[in-house]
Amino acid sequence: MDFVISIFKFFIELLAHPDKIVSAFVANYGNWVYAFLFLIIFVETGLVIMPFLPGDSLLFLVGAFASQEIFNLWFSIGLLFIAAVAGDTLNYLIGKKIGPVVFEKNYKLIKKEHLLKAQSFYEKHGAKAIILARFVPIVRTFAPFIAGVASMNYSKFISYNLIGGAIWVVGVTLLGFFLGEIPVIKNNFEKVVLLIVFVSILPIFIEFFKSKLSKKA
Repeated sequence: MDFVISIFKFFIELLAHPDKIVSAFVANYGNWVYAFLFLIIFVETGLVIMPFLPGDSLLFLVGAFASQEIFNLWFSIGLLFIAAVAGDTLNYLIGKKIGPVVFEKNYKLIKKEHLLKAQSFYEKHGAKAIILARFVPIVRTFAPFIAGVASMNYSKFISYNLIGGAIWVVGVTLLGFFLGEIPVIKNNFEKVVLLIVFVSILPIFIEFFKSKLSKKA
């Protein structure tokens, strides 16, 4: 019970004073913080059961922290680009291995409505879905999986995977970096972080309530 309370207090402190908490984390654990960042992006993009991780807000925050010289900007971008590409590749391979059977059975950890939404997105946009999905929470996690299920040509997939990963990681991280240097954002950094977190998890709550309403209907 004490452990749970400690974890809860940690997240409250992280939301209230993110710059101080991250600075302390870097001071205590050094470069291990990069492994933690890599893991979050890799898991969000690589495991179809983890679509709720906030990849967009993490990239933005990394850029914002880099503007305060807490993180190395270009090392972070390179590392997280590798994580994003490797994650999508793993997801594609899992989808190809499991195949259409995933649509026939009900898995507790894989919501079928998310699969169907990603499938519709993929059918609408074709191979470009691998790039476009990078900017759509939840669909971002399922799109490469669906590409694998559909047996999309691997050469084409990896090309779009590299392009999409580069645009997503570089674009969102640099956005955080340049906005993080604006005085009004620097002076209200905690509030900006809260706003980013709220915006990043909003689609998850929307999907949750839509799912509940559809079940009631």
